[in-house]
Amino acid sequence: MRTFSLTALNCLSLAVAVCCTGCSTLTPSTKSFRSSFLPPSPAAASSAFVPMEAPPIIAPVMYSGSVPNLAVPQFPPRPTQADTRLRHAEDRFKEGKKLYLAGDREGARKLFDQALDMILNASDQPTNQPTFDKRFEDLVQAIYRIDVGGITEDAANQEPQFDKAPIDDIRSLTFPMDPRIKNKVTAELGATSSQLPLEMSDAVLGFINYFSGDRGKRTLIAGLKRMGRYKPMISRILDEEGVPQELIYLAQAESGFLPRAMSNMAAVGMWQFVKFRGNEYGLKQTAYTDERMDPEMATRAAARHLRDLYGQFGDWYLAIAAYNCGPGAVDRAIVRTGYADVWELRKRGVLPLETSNYVPIILAMTIMAKNPKDYGIEDVEFDPSLEYDTVLADSLTHLPLVADAAGATLSDIKELNPSLIGNHIPSGHPIRVPRGKLTQVAMAIKNVPEDKRSTWRLHRAEDGDTLTGIAKRYNANATALEMANPQIVSSVEPGDFVVVPAVPAVIMAARPAGYYYRGRWVTTKSVAPVVRGNAYAKRAVPSTMAKSAPVRKAPTAVAKTAVKAKAPIRKAAAVTTGKRPAPKRA
Repeated sequence: MRTFSLTALNCLSLAVAVCCTGCSTLTPSTKSFRSSFLPPSPAAASSAFVPMEAPPIIAPVMYSGSVPNLAVPQFPPRPTQADTRLRHAEDRFKEGKKLYLAGDREGARKLFDQALDMILNASDQPTNQPTFDKRFEDLVQAIYRIDVGGITEDAANQEPQFDKAPIDDIRSLTFPMDPRIKNKVTAELGATSSQLPLEMSDAVLGFINYFSGDRGKRTLIAGLKRMGRYKPMISRILDEEGVPQELIYLAQAESGFLPRAMSNMAAVGMWQFVKFRGNEYGLKQTAYTDERMDPEMATRAAARHLRDLYGQFGDWYLAIAAYNCGPGAVDRAIVRTGYADVWELRKRGVLPLETSNYVPIILAMTIMAKNPKDYGIEDVEFDPSLEYDTVLADSLTHLPLVADAAGATLSDIKELNPSLIGNHIPSGHPIRVPRGKLTQVAMAIKNVPEDKRSTWRLHRAEDGDTLTGIAKRYNANATALEMANPQIVSSVEPGDFVVVPAVPAVIMAARPAGYYYRGRWVTTKSVAPVVRGNAYAKRAVPSTMAKSAPVRKAPTAVAKTAVKAKAPIRKAAAVTTGKRPAPKRA
């Protein structure tokens, strides 16, 4: 009985324990439950109150307190008939240019004439007169520049084009020397004959190292190639003036043998003369020419200047330095240091940096040119020398006329005459023509009246040419062509020169006066052009010169109200000249 009681008691205890365990398992715990897809609950915020500043009050800015005038629409003005005609004319010009490039010059000429007629016959005023005038003048100027009749005609008021000297970028730089070439250069100096003393220094070795590299060698070779054009002439003049032949490399350092080179200090030509120094040695500048760009005249002046500098300093290196920076600067450096030696002046830093490198550059070029095999430049092919004959112009003469008479291209004639600023040769100025063409040119030009040589052309007849065909080719009047060639009785023979009267073009009475300022031509006066031709005579260009008023039709309203009165014809504006503001001094 006792055993049963204990057993029953144990069973009852076990049942109570199971029930308690089951209850604890089924009861969820708020502390341990957490959903895997929810973020943890944020920490309780502090109960402390943090005061916040009131937001700033922003005043309304729309219309700035004003009431917009919505009744007046802000639209551009409606284009007038003149604006529409100008736009159509520009489209005609583009179409004509395409025809010209495709070889249809006759079709291009018709479209160009139509473009100008469309504008000139407009019956009302444009919405913006200055803009309209500028676009009109640009259009006419573009037509003038196109070679419709087989004529290459540059406007006489075109700014001269100049070249940049290739050495300008390195004159103020220094280059490291290569110790390995020192012994080689020393041996070369001992075996090289030269009228100019050749010395070696670290600066000379540095520039030899530069000119031996890829970039420097390209510059050196380009100059040596161009030297072939002028070397016979330069060598002859240097010999006549009694100066060392090696001074030819001074021209290479100055300009790379570019006759139209210009520096940022307005030094011009192959030998880089500034204006006052050029005038001192007889190199004049006019509205048509700049003799500093004449290779032969400038070479003569440079040789005499160097000879005078050598007489002043008694040393060729000092003379070369004075050629670059002026004798006054070298004199002051000598007085300041007491040394009349260019290497000592260079070491003490009393010469301009460009001048201190000037002598080493020339010596490096001379040493390398005299020892071409040692520097891999022995295979340089020099340009053929320019050979020409010279005659004086007895009247204002057009360069294309000279090219016609010589049977040469205009670019060939320009290359022989680089001192010409524009396309006209003034009376009394020498004309250079290809060797052997002097008699032919003189005889051909005599067929053209002296007062017409600035505008008329010549045509060398070929098989099948007729006066009518020549007139059509040059857009000239057939009757005027016959009257200008009384020697042609029945037909044109091959080889005959046919005089072609004035071709439509802008013909300047004179080039606008001006001067060189920091590498560009600055005009001080403007001259109205004389315009000849059909539609081209109705208005003059360009915008920098006095304008001629266009001939326009009278407005319809005015024509109706006029009583027995002819429509007013506006006369051409009088020729005016004016001065442009002078450029600021540096």
